Amino acid sequence: MTQTVFIDGAVGTTGLEIAERLAGRSEFSLVALPEAQRKDLAARREAINDSDFVILCLPDDAAIEAVALIANDRTRVIDASTAHRVADGWAYGFAEFREGQRERIAAARLVSNPGCYPTGFLALVAPLIAGGLLPADWPYVMNAVSGYSGGGKALIERFAAEPDLGFRSYGLNLDHKHMPEMKQHSGLRHDVIFAPSVIRAFRGMLVDIPLHLGAMGSVSADELLAELSRFYAGSPIVSVQGGSGLSELLIGEKDAPTDRLELFVCGNAGGYHARLIARLDNLGKGASGAAVQNLNIMAGLDETAGLRL
Repeated sequence: MTQTVFIDGAVGTTGLEIAERLAGRSEFSLVALPEAQRKDLAARREAINDSDFVILCLPDDAAIEAVALIANDRTRVIDASTAHRVADGWAYGFAEFREGQRERIAAARLVSNPGCYPTGFLALVAPLIAGGLLPADWPYVMNAVSGYSGGGKALIERFAAEPDLGFRSYGLNLDHKHMPEMKQHSGLRHDVIFAPSVIRAFRGMLVDIPLHLGAMGSVSADELLAELSRFYAGSPIVSVQGGSGLSELLIGEKDAPTDRLELFVCGNAGGYHARLIARLDNLGKGASGAAVQNLNIMAGLDETAGLRL
């Protein structure tokens, strides 16, 4: 049976990439509004309530407004905005990072898509905290670089208009909107010190968490690698690799889209220093790919269908 999907905000980068992943799939039929009605409240309300699934690719305030337009108990929602990532009643749409999360998503009516940076952070840290290898009360630091597509249309246009712009550090007030999400879903007692940056690449992301394991206790980088390898064993999307033999990790200016998530554990010779690193596509597993994966799970389908793996 074909199920209907309405992408509210379909002309943005995330919405367009979701539609590309759903193109040609017989399980879903996309509901589209004419350009003149794209922002019309009545037309959006009708499309939302007539659809089996709604994927919100909107600013936070508009996403909250869209949810309020639902007047039935049937329509299921995936919200790609920040608005509901720590909200009560919403399942967090990261199937791999916690035991039982895939089942929560499958049963949920309301699912919040994770942020791109938190996807990397939580994939690395949450299983290790849950397994008792890392402490929940440690003041974690996260350095990260992302392609400029993560900043939406305005940042894409800025990088096009400023050809000498190669690196942009931001979030300098230490109050990035992803911080509550990382703290809550990993079970941390303190906010993460988060240092995000943007580079001259359209897509791609590296999330880097340095750890002074010697100050934390007796755990080693090899033990962290072993636990992450065990936790994600068999995943068709998440892979884990040790740092032995690695000399560098790269993001290219024109990398191809991917919905994979790569995790790396690099340790020094003594094992008491480590860097946990995630590499992902901010538009893939960090946004559109995650939304399609969640849609598949909610619809009872193969969760990798339509993904770029």
